[in-house]
Amino acid sequence: MSVINKTLDTIAGRIERLEILDKIGEPLAAASEKILGRRGLTDVLSGTPIGHPAHPLLVAIPIGSWTSAMVFDLVGDRAGARRLIGLGILSTFPAIITGLSDWSTTTGAERRVGQVHAAANSVALTAYTASWLARGRGRHTAGIVWSLLGASAMTAGGWLGGHLAYALGVGVDTTAFQHAEAEWSRVAADSEVATGHLGFAEVDGVPLLLTRDSAGTVVVMADRCSHRGGPLHEGVLEDGCVVCPWHDSAFALDGSVARGPATRPQLTYEVEVRDGEIFARSTDEPRSLRTNPVGA
Repeated sequence: MSVINKTLDTIAGRIERLEILDKIGEPLAAASEKILGRRGLTDVLSGTPIGHPAHPLLVAIPIGSWTSAMVFDLVGDRAGARRLIGLGILSTFPAIITGLSDWSTTTGAERRVGQVHAAANSVALTAYTASWLARGRGRHTAGIVWSLLGASAMTAGGWLGGHLAYALGVGVDTTAFQHAEAEWSRVAADSEVATGHLGFAEVDGVPLLLTRDSAGTVVVMADRCSHRGGPLHEGVLEDGCVVCPWHDSAFALDGSVARGPATRPQLTYEVEVRDGEIFARSTDEPRSLRTNPVGA
């Protein structure tokens, strides 16, 4: 099993470094972001309303449909298999659009792996479409052959999708492993934080954003954007929200997501001002993955 693991990791690494893909990926991503990155639309496609990316949820439908079709073929239910293949084909379109939206905000290795992931899934869609057509013409054996080709491409695409999420962290809250100190820690001098200004501080290796709300109350939140890790202190304040400089996600000063493509809120800290010094601490219940976190 270690040989398989090592081989697959080597293949993924080569894809990550395949810079020739950038010649196609960069203009395609720019076009996709221009079309799909409109305010309101990007929230829906990113999954902002449901609190995590929509794409992984939607891909379960074609995968489940096509996998179930194989079972129907094994038991001899040709009509059922064709219906399931048709359902899988139709359900790929929302999965493709949401995946394209997510992919357009990636760069480098993540974007290259995403391109190959999409290419493999395109082969799967083409093969299953050919299978559906062949079955409709009574060519059941040819339909099964096309389905097997589609299943192989789907498996490859699914593995690369897993690599994107679990190895490269695309779609994962970038602050998930960030240390959040439960004890009071000095952050900055009170005089260093101004209303309407986004400041920066670092406590035990953890980057923090500092500002004041309209009432003059100091606000401290995680500086690393939960979407793709952008430095929020380099963004702007807009209508009482912190806007990320990378992909325009907006967070209210209580950390909640006001606008996507971010789906996860920003961690905010409890704040006290003592003798002209700002102290902050996290009041969240410690999560197990933060027991050995980054910045501890």
